[in-house]
Amino acid sequence: MKKLWLYLTTLTLMTILGSILVGCTQPKLSNTVDGLTTSARIHDGDFYIYNGNKMEKSFIKGVNIGATKPGYFPGELAITKLEYIRWFFQISEMNANTIRVYTTMTPAFYDALFEFNERSRKKLYVMHGLWLNEDKIKAIHDPYAEDEHLLQEFISDGQNLVDIFHGNKTLDPRPGFASGTYTYDISKYIIGWVLGVEWDSTFVHNTNQLHPTINHFEGQFLYTENASPFEAFLAKAGDAILSYEAEHYQTTRPLSYTNWLTTDPLTHPNEPDPKEDLASVDVEHIKTMKKAFAGQFASYHVYPYYPEFMNFSTDLIDAYDPINTYRAYLDQLNAYHTMPVLVAEFGVPASRGKAHDARYSRFNQGQHTEKEQGEMLVSMIKDIHDAGSIGALIFAWQDEWFKRTWNTMDFDLEWQRPFWSNVETNEQMFGLLSFEPGETLKIKLDGSIADWEDVPYVQMDDLHLKATQDERYIYLLVELNGHVNEPIYIGIDTIPNQGNLSYPSKQITFNRDADFLITIDETSRIEVDPYYDAFSHLYGDVLDMIDKPLGMYTINSGLFTGMYHALSKELHIPGTNEVIPFSKYEAGLFKEGISDPSDPNYNSLADYYQTNDYIEIRIPYLLLNIMDPSTKTRMANFKGDNVFVGEPFDHIYIGASTGNDLMSLAPYTWDNWGLPTYHERLKQSYYIVQDTFRIY
Repeated sequence: MKKLWLYLTTLTLMTILGSILVGCTQPKLSNTVDGLTTSARIHDGDFYIYNGNKMEKSFIKGVNIGATKPGYFPGELAITKLEYIRWFFQISEMNANTIRVYTTMTPAFYDALFEFNERSRKKLYVMHGLWLNEDKIKAIHDPYAEDEHLLQEFISDGQNLVDIFHGNKTLDPRPGFASGTYTYDISKYIIGWVLGVEWDSTFVHNTNQLHPTINHFEGQFLYTENASPFEAFLAKAGDAILSYEAEHYQTTRPLSYTNWLTTDPLTHPNEPDPKEDLASVDVEHIKTMKKAFAGQFASYHVYPYYPEFMNFSTDLIDAYDPINTYRAYLDQLNAYHTMPVLVAEFGVPASRGKAHDARYSRFNQGQHTEKEQGEMLVSMIKDIHDAGSIGALIFAWQDEWFKRTWNTMDFDLEWQRPFWSNVETNEQMFGLLSFEPGETLKIKLDGSIADWEDVPYVQMDDLHLKATQDERYIYLLVELNGHVNEPIYIGIDTIPNQGNLSYPSKQITFNRDADFLITIDETSRIEVDPYYDAFSHLYGDVLDMIDKPLGMYTINSGLFTGMYHALSKELHIPGTNEVIPFSKYEAGLFKEGISDPSDPNYNSLADYYQTNDYIEIRIPYLLLNIMDPSTKTRMANFKGDNVFVGEPFDHIYIGASTGNDLMSLAPYTWDNWGLPTYHERLKQSYYIVQDTFRIY
């Protein structure tokens, strides 16, 4: 018994001693210092959130939320309180702890946040942004100009946000900005500032050149050392906002500024575009005083495919085997900073269209399935965490129909973008939440024709053809009528007085001039009459970057050519003297697959599905030179002009055949629409991220 008593006593003492030692290794951080209270703070390179009892070390994991939904521009701020609450629940269920917003939101956002967190055991916290008007940046190009107009507006909007956090503000209506009465105190859920936007390097450079003597600032919370005039501007704005909240509400919180690779403080000798290394914003030059005990961290938007130095920097390429330039860059960024680093934006789009390639990882800007999107996000989350960053915020929570992309923006109507879903524009499809056209999914490419029963025929020749559409695609059903294992051709006429009446290489003739030809065969694709090829006109005629295809200036040339999107102009890589030719990809290639999200074999990039009896096809509007389907606006004849303009149309004409005969193109049309119909769907990537966020 004595031995047993001695053993238990020793075990108890060891347990107590172990608890004491463990307690000694955990910092006892207070959320209140010298009369100021914070909801979060930086300590020893880590991020801590106050949970109501104590500060808890946290890895920031979550999403960026945009300000809009289909049918609206961001400045209309149309998202409702109920929508926010539903989204907050889904985000929390994804095992996220943080959301980031870019600017002042409507009362609906803050009301929803308060109500959700008051009812939920798992709280959602906010990294809050402060937008600086980018139109005014372009116009003024200097934060100190016009009596410091940009600076003072930046500070004023930040101070308004402080009042909003504490439920103490009414904002008068202002076009493009949030307004209303803010009554809920949600300050304990705001865990940090991320001030500003992705700074244009010429804006930074111009500021520094114009004001060389403005290189120092000293305030109540922040001061600068060896700062540039632009960094002094940031410090002055940040100090004014922190000082305002401390004075009026005895509250403070961690501070950071938006940055991205274009204006990072690192040097990139293999970057081919001088603008990408023209200027830097280095927050190491902005220091915190004692009152700023909540701390400072660096925030960056880090994508795997842009700028080009991510593809060509030899130091990044040589860092890992196998090559992982994304992780190598994150290592450099974290090693450079004395303060912790938050990756405030990262992601890849689950889009049909593509705008950049990642040379080694293939984490490209587009052409990923939803499953691939999720797997790539998981890989980047791991890299961000393992590189020592304090958090990872995915871009984005929801798809954004209003967005543009540099390689498709000339081919649509900017004022109509929110009213339809352009799958060729990858920027619209970064979300984990998809806005699917229609109140329910209208047509599924799956081999079943049950969803086609009420769709009328367009053509009933040897092949029977049906057509319908929604806010994203034109859908075609071809009844093969025994034509199995034969190439199937579909001609489409969208604009009169041009196009081809025949295609001699396939022995096809058309009853009216066809501008596009779809071929379903071993290699399936859509092609365009070279005369109506917008890509060749822009990059051949206007910009003189590519060779011009045959038939480009001839009506009824009897030729069709592939449809392409640009990826990059010719690049000259400094340091290695490598020359990368103009790059493009064939956007008109069709992928076979099932488009039903409930099917185990779902492929979000499916263009067609074929059985022995039917072919189902969905065609993105942009691949028919339709600039806006909601108003039935097509691209006008651009020959002789350097710009693309729209013109209205009533019908397009469609026909199908097996070749070697006359193809009859018959009229098809649809009703114009105003606000689009849509329904929400969580992408496959959501569930993949959900499993990974559970780990961190």
